[in-house]
This record gives sequence, C-alpha cells and structure tokens, in this order.
Amino acid sequence: MKRVISLIGLIVMLAFPFSVNAAERDDADTTTSQTEEFDSRSYVLMEASSGSILKEKNKDISVPPASITKIMTLLLVYDAVNDGKIKWEDSVTVSEHAASMGGSQVFMEVGEQQTVKDMVKCISISSANDAAVAMAEHIAGSETGFVDMMNKKAAELGMKNTVFKNACGLNIEGHVSSAYDVALMSRELITKHPDITKTSTTWMDTIIHKTRRGESEFGLTNTNKMLKWYNGITGLKTGYTPEAKFCVSATAKRDELELIAVVLGGSDGKARFREAGELLDYGFSNFALKKGPQVGEIIAQVPVEKGTKETIDATVDKKLTFVVSKNGKEQNFEYKIEPTENLIAPISKGQKVGEVICLLGANEVGRADMVANEDVEKSGVLNKLKKLFSKQDKEKVLDIENKDIKENKDKDKKQNQ
Repeated sequence: MKRVISLIGLIVMLAFPFSVNAAERDDADTTTSQTEEFDSRSYVLMEASSGSILKEKNKDISVPPASITKIMTLLLVYDAVNDGKIKWEDSVTVSEHAASMGGSQVFMEVGEQQTVKDMVKCISISSANDAAVAMAEHIAGSETGFVDMMNKKAAELGMKNTVFKNACGLNIEGHVSSAYDVALMSRELITKHPDITKTSTTWMDTIIHKTRRGESEFGLTNTNKMLKWYNGITGLKTGYTPEAKFCVSATAKRDELELIAVVLGGSDGKARFREAGELLDYGFSNFALKKGPQVGEIIAQVPVEKGTKETIDATVDKKLTFVVSKNGKEQNFEYKIEPTENLIAPISKGQKVGEVICLLGANEVGRADMVANEDVEKSGVLNKLKKLFSKQDKEKVLDIENKDIKENKDKDKKQNQ
C-alpha cells in the first residue's frame, strides 16, 4: 500500500511542472479571442499618453484594490527620489510595524536595513507588504502620514472613487479604489517615471538579508505572469485578497502606442491575466496614435502690448497626442489657436498666452495651454524712443523710396516723349 501511495506521489510531483506550463500557454492562446463579456467586477482600457478610455465596464465602482494599492506607494517613492527628498542608495530601517505585515512579504526582520532601490524591487517584483510599509515610514515618518500623502495625490490625479487606508493593500474596511482610478495612478507612474518598467519587467532577482544572524540571499519572483507571454508587456502590478479577488494593472507598449488594462475582481489568477490580455489586444488591434503640436514647437506668434517686442513666440505646455480608430474613415487633423487678448508685457517664459485646440474632423480631441517660449520685458522710455526713432527712420526711408520712384517715372516719361 505504501509503495502505491509513493508511486502516486511521484507521478503528481513529475506532472506538476508540466501542468503549470500548460496553464501559462492556455492563457497566452486565449488572449486573441477578444471576448465581449468578462467575469471580473470591473475593467478599464486606457491609452497612456492622452488618458483616453477605449473600453470599460463599471469603471467608477469602488471596490477593494488589494496590492494594486502599491502603484500609489511606488509613485510617491519615485516622486520623493525625483524631488531629491531621498536617494536610491539611502538605507531604510525596518520597524516592528513594517516587519509585522502579513500577506505577501519578503520576511524582513526588525532593525534590518535595505536600500531604497532594493525596497522598490521587493515592492514591484514580489509585492512585499513589509517593504511597502517600511518605505512609507521612511518617507513620511509613519504609515499614517504616508497614507495622508497617498490620498492627497489621489485627489490631485482626480481619483474620485478612491480612499487609501494603508500603504500595502491589505484588506481594511473603507480601503477602496476603482478601475478608472487605478488606471489614472498607473498612467501617472509610467509616464512620469518610465524607469519603473525596468523593475516591473524583471522576472527574477535577489536581495541580501542582513540581520544579526548574518547574511542570506532571498529570491524575488515577479507576480505578473504576463511577462512570460504577452508581447510588449511593460508591467505593472498584481493584487489579491479574498475580498478584492484577483486584480491586475497591465501595461504594454507597441511602437508608440502605450496601453493600460486594469482588471479588478477577477474570478481567478488566470482569468485576470486573460482578460487584461484581451483588453490590450483589442486596443492594439483597433486604435492608433496621432500626434499634435509638441513641446518646444513654435506654433504661433502672439501680439504683445507695451513690450520690447511686438509679438512673442508660443508653444504648448505639454505633448499633445490622441488616439483614433483604425476602422474609421481618415479624417483631417487641424488645430486652432485662441491667443489671450490684450496681452501686456512683461511676459515670462512658460506663461500662458492662450490655448490650442486639436480637432479631428469636427470633433475636439485634445486641448492644451499655449505658453510663451521666451521672455518679453516691459518697454521702458528708451525702448519707446528707439521704437519712435525706428518708426521715423522707416518713414524717412519710405519717403526717399517714394521720391526716387516718382523721379524715375518722370524721367522715363520725358524720355518717351
């Protein structure tokens, strides 16, 4: 009997790795079906550069977001580095509170130190709750203070259906977000800090635990299985709790088109990846990216009153891009300029001097502030005199030219007689 049980156990052990690989291949194959209805609670497909929604279901319903919460945590970490508040090489000390986090973790001990860079690896690759809370405390002094920062940033991004109550996504009453809000913070992270994709696409890595017992290597494996099979995948974050069910914010880029597929409340781990893949496939198959005026491109000369110059070169304050359907008729793209009336010097570079409105056919597809591309000082007495003399000189030149023309005409007339 024991030999039979051992034989069965051996067969199961040998079969297990092959069954896992088969499941991954099944996920990859089903992404091309583009089914219309998904089992997930909600989803959003967004184009990253413009923020356009290409497909959605229940996008504004507030639900538990699980570890997708960590997208906001990562965003604030990258913002802090970018603003010079912290550095990648800084040491972060793990508190008792951070070390006590359950769920997904890398088992850091109280007093253990890791660099900011390695903490981010743990958060992004392994979805480590202990690392997320340790970083929150390092930046804000406490997780509570960091949560205040999270909610403030959420408000700035227009995340109207989100309330954060912790930095890692463990379930707690009232900690909620929506598919659209997750897409908004995902967009902010990948467009403002594109370097995140270097970490979010890392399949396996390691950190070194340094404790009083010595040093030990700890392996990190990415929770985003789409890295193995989806063409163009760049990240971004997975999540799971019994209350949130299976979630993913999947980002991908092909050529210049970058998409964000958020799936919340998937029925199982494979379903969330399959649905995200189908959403991305739908976007890449049916839409293309168009470009409007770009930052630094001179698009108009706006009149200026009482300045050292009569006009000022103007550009846009942000890159203008928008998506169009591949299946629709080709439409003319144009943009119209609405300069600020009665613009009075002095004008500073970057100051708003009007608006640019992008039109595809008869539809508005983009809008941006038009800003000064240079400084224009207020005209003083000397400048006014220069302009006056310059005007008088021009008038003298015109008088001379007109006189010469008249004399030549009279001369020609006499010769012809």
